[in-house]
Amino acid sequence: MDRSASRVDPPAPDRTKVLRISLAALPFIGILGGAGLANRAEPFVFGLPFLMAWIVGWVVASSAIMAIVYALDPANREPQPDDEGRLP
Repeated sequence: MDRSASRVDPPAPDRTKVLRISLAALPFIGILGGAGLANRAEPFVFGLPFLMAWIVGWVVASSAIMAIVYALDPANREPQPDDEGRLP
């Protein structure tokens, strides 16, 4: 019996999925990984110590990054059913 004919190749990884996961990891890396590098009291940025300005900047950037991840998600492109199961 020839098993190679019935073998199913695994699907290729979705590139947008890899991009979404990579983008979602950026805020984690930026806030926690960068905090050790930015751990200085001077210079002041907008009146904040540099570390606090770094964290505030990443919090703001996180919301922009998550908006991009949301826009790239194919589940958000399809119409969603309402409470009674009807599509709009």
